[in-house]
Order: sequence, then C-alpha cells, then structure tokens
Amino acid sequence: MSHKAGFVNIIGNPNVGKSTLMNAFVGERLSIITSKAQTTRHRILGIVNGEDFQVILSDTPGIIKPAYELQASMMDFVKSAFEDADILIYMVEIGEQNLKDEAFFNKIINAKIPVLLLLNKIDTSNQEKLEEQVAFWAEKVPNAEIFPISALENFNVPEVFSRIIDLLPLSPPFYPKDTLTDKPERFFVNETIREKILLNYSKEIPYAVEIETEEFFEDENIIRIRSLIMVERDTQKGIIIGHKGAALKKVGIEARADLEKFFGKQIHIEMYVKVNKNWRSNSNQLRRFGYNNK
Repeated sequence: MSHKAGFVNIIGNPNVGKSTLMNAFVGERLSIITSKAQTTRHRILGIVNGEDFQVILSDTPGIIKPAYELQASMMDFVKSAFEDADILIYMVEIGEQNLKDEAFFNKIINAKIPVLLLLNKIDTSNQEKLEEQVAFWAEKVPNAEIFPISALENFNVPEVFSRIIDLLPLSPPFYPKDTLTDKPERFFVNETIREKILLNYSKEIPYAVEIETEEFFEDENIIRIRSLIMVERDTQKGIIIGHKGAALKKVGIEARADLEKFFGKQIHIEMYVKVNKNWRSNSNQLRRFGYNNK
C-alpha cells in the first residue's frame, strides 16, 4: 500500500479563520480560536493521520506589517511557511480584497507548489456576492484552486481535506502515527490561558501578556499546574488581577474547564501575575519565549 505524507501550511490575513479551519481538520482545539485578530503567535503543527496518509498542518500568525520586535518575529514564522510546504492554503474571507503585504502576495502567485485558495465565511454572504468574489480571486490568483467554505459551519471542509490528500506526495510518515501535534503539554496550557485573557480583557492588555507554565505535574487522576502571567506594566498587573482577584479567578475557572476537556483529567491550576517590563521589544526575552529564531 502506498503512503502519502506532506506539510500543508495555512496563511492569510489576521482573523480570517485559519485556526478554526485547522481545528476542523485535526478534530482537536490545538489553535486559539477567538474573534480577536492576531491571536496565533507561533506556527502550530496539527497532525491528521489516516491509514495511508499523514497531513501535517501548520497554522501561521496573521500577516501584518510589523510595528515592534515581537511582530517582526511573528512574521518570520509566516515567511518560513513557504520554505517547507508541499501544499499552500491561502485563506481569505468574503469581501477581502488583498493581502497586507505585497511581497507575500507575489510569493503566493509564483508558488511552485499547489495553492488552494479558501474563500471563508460564505455563511455571511449571498450567492451573487459569492460568485463575484470567486471571479475576483480567480483573476487575482490564477494558479490557485478556489474553494468557497465556512470553516465554522464545516461547509466544504471535508472536500478541501479530500483534495489535500489527492495532492500529497508519496512519502512515509514524518511523525509517529499516534502524534497529534509537535507541541508539549505546557504549550497548550499557555495558549488556553492566553485565549481566556483575550476573551476577558480589552484594548492593549491581551497583547502585552505572555504566559509561562512553570510547573506541570501529572498524577493518575489530576494534573497540577502553576502558570505565570507576564505583563509589561504595573497598571496591567492590576487590571489582570481585578477587584479582589475576581478577574484572574474568572480566567482560571474558564481555563481549567477547557484544560480538563483537553487532557481528560481533573485540573488544579494556580496563576500568578508578574511585571516583566517591555518584554515585547526585548530580543532576549522574545528568544526565551520561542519567538526569535535568529
């Protein structure tokens, strides 16, 4: 029996539904899904195994023009998406007209690998607009196969996945067949806490936060977690904690519920808030948190 395997990299502007799509493919909530833009900071691998295939999915941060060191590092993850892909998924949403970076766009239309252009959020549109958009993107990216989808409603997602398998090169698997992701458990703890912060706080707060899980002890029936929430300023620390600790407690309750579902075990989680001044502009700090590969 011949086996197929390959790397499928998902790129697009912030908030077009890349993480939602990947989770629909993988069947687990590996990437953060929220309505706020720019939540995925790292490339995340999700792995889908079948008897005769292995699809390795990479979700990249949304394409932006970097305003500070952290964002420049995030864009390095996007650039690397072109380097190791067997198939490129370029995701746009209904009404979108262009990529925020022209150089990336040129890379897409000149790609030597198959490009699938997914026109997402069609559940928010009508037939006439959809046909207009399909014609627009067919002209703009002539080398792409276009699939209108709704990642949220799972419309046309199985068809896209089937096409991915058609296009995969013949190859033995790259990872053991029981592997779901290349990320350690602590990564998912960090991402889950960060997601809850994104949902519960507004303005600059979520983007000034980094999570570091210092302890992860797993017993037969319970996982004990101790995580540090880092902010850039004392005022942000106060906002995260909230009046009598209420805001932080809410984050903890919501994170614990998701983590218990994810790990299938009881979770005991302790969270602390610490000021780490200007970490987003400090290359040493960024390297420590896994952003800078330079």
